[in-house]
Amino acid sequence: QVQLVESGGGLVQPGGSLRLSCAASGSIFSINAMGWYRQAPGKQRELVASITSAGVTNYADSVKGRFTISRVNGKNTRLYLQMNILKPEDTAVYYCNADSPIYGLGSEGAYWGQGTQVTVSS
Repeated sequence: QVQLVESGGGLVQPGGSLRLSCAASGSIFSINAMGWYRQAPGKQRELVASITSAGVTNYADSVKGRFTISRVNGKNTRLYLQMNILKPEDTAVYYCNADSPIYGLGSEGAYWGQGTQVTVSS
């Protein structure tokens, strides 16, 4: 089992920045890919960015050039999301996600954090 705990959400004005963190614990040796997903009210959950254990990244078109995903591997595995030039449409609950040997990234059976709220508003 893997436990994921997010932190760093909050209220920010348009054009501002936030940094999300996700601490992983438990059977972290089983993790390959990790990612950030978000879900806005009335919308489906969507991939924001992902990163493999080798450092290969992938971003949603809507955040390219504004968000940066990074990761620290090892005993204290951490996942980060640096969010710059935030827009009101970035408002959502952001979830940390990790794959497992059985379930791929983003699947219901993969590991999920509890979510952290990001609100972009003036």
